[in-house]
Amino acid sequence: MVVYIRADASQQMGSGHVMRCLTLALKLREMGARVNFICRAHTGHLIDYIKNHGFDIHSLPIGSQRQAPNSLDLPPHLGWLGVSWEEDAQQCCEILKKEQVEWLVVDHYAIDARWEKALGPYTRRIMVIDDLADRPHQCDLLLDQNYTTNMGERYRELIPIESRPLLGPRYALLRNEFFQARKNLLERTGYIKRIIVFFGGSDLGNQTAKALEALDMLYRPDIIVDVVVGASNPNKDYIRMLCVKKDNVNFYCQVEYMASLMVSADLLLGAGGANLWERCILALPSISLILADNQREVTHAVAAMGATWNLGWGDEVNTYDINKALTRALKHPNELALMGQRAAGLMGDTTLCGTDLVAKALEWD
Repeated sequence: MVVYIRADASQQMGSGHVMRCLTLALKLREMGARVNFICRAHTGHLIDYIKNHGFDIHSLPIGSQRQAPNSLDLPPHLGWLGVSWEEDAQQCCEILKKEQVEWLVVDHYAIDARWEKALGPYTRRIMVIDDLADRPHQCDLLLDQNYTTNMGERYRELIPIESRPLLGPRYALLRNEFFQARKNLLERTGYIKRIIVFFGGSDLGNQTAKALEALDMLYRPDIIVDVVVGASNPNKDYIRMLCVKKDNVNFYCQVEYMASLMVSADLLLGAGGANLWERCILALPSISLILADNQREVTHAVAAMGATWNLGWGDEVNTYDINKALTRALKHPNELALMGQRAAGLMGDTTLCGTDLVAKALEWD
């Protein structure tokens, strides 16, 4: 089975789209598929990172224009594509027409049904990964791994009636290490001895530095802090410098062992994005900041279930707000223990790997 994946990473859009597609690609390759990537070389791309995992990749050049939507019928995030959707579609058609493609997987907020229809003649089937539900899609399979209050209704008018939806955290594209770690996870007590700080791949607002300042205000050198940043983080060298000055703080960049760090932690301070499901599968209590529009709805929904504390938009949260939340967490271990239980409960049957379920769905005939 030949599969192509169209996804991008950049400092603006972060690394989440590519990382979850890479997780799916690894599983599909394990099942015997040949998987290829198509990525545009934005600033902060992960093209070399994908190559290092052994995948062939077609690198699209950076466009000469940063097209912004100027019409209500264009995708709100069209500017993230770097070129017009027509140019991107034509470039991808030139790549796909050279062989028989079984599945084209698309994970990009700038792409909608028009692009997908243009690629239709060059692939047998199309799978779309989305979590915004803000534009129509022409696809055979749609994955939205997020938890929202209206999961069953969001795409009713946005995908063909014959399209198969995979909805909810049970389909979350998590690496196998998280499910293996879950099997041996000890019960969380809520007492804090170790904290992870992770605000996604790019963290353009540098929430990491803000969090480190809030942790300093606790005056708790006995608490170990693991700071994780992505390779596309423009402030990573500055963050590294802050960390090496502190005896109780460890610095990590683009790690492959996030699950082991999270198993050892008692609390995570981070963004309300895809990392939410990594926390939930490991019953890890967390304090979340919203850093992008696509994080808003899911963070509110998860917080409403008591599975995270939502401090709101990152640019509106100051150091004292974070310190106040951390102080509350230290004083109320029972609240944290309950939060972890509720987080795990959102994942449903944790013996089933969401990535396995999605990969099996691609065998659907």
